[in-house]
Amino acid sequence: MIQEFIKFVKATNAIALAIGVIIAGASGKLIDAIVANLINPILGVILGGINLTNALVIPLGTTINEKGEKVLNAIKIGDMISVLINFLIVMFVVFIIARKVAPSVVAPK
Repeated sequence: MIQEFIKFVKATNAIALAIGVIIAGASGKLIDAIVANLINPILGVILGGINLTNALVIPLGTTINEKGEKVLNAIKIGDMISVLINFLIVMFVVFIIARKVAPSVVAPK
């Protein structure tokens, strides 16, 4: 059974996939930092000093959490914009890598 597992790992490139997942996790943290510490402040200056993370908050009301503290429930559009920027950067990086590694997948037919 162990030899069969080793063959499976070699045949399916499971090690390469694991390395890719680890690199993606590290890249995600880097991109989070770039968006939070570089892109959002630049957008804030362009938009007149608005902190994008705390901007555009639509309060829905408050509830009490298990610790007895009041918690604001809100729709945080600024946070969603930050996450969208993060997602677009990740997708662009994936596109660039895929274009170099597997051009047949990215190229139009």
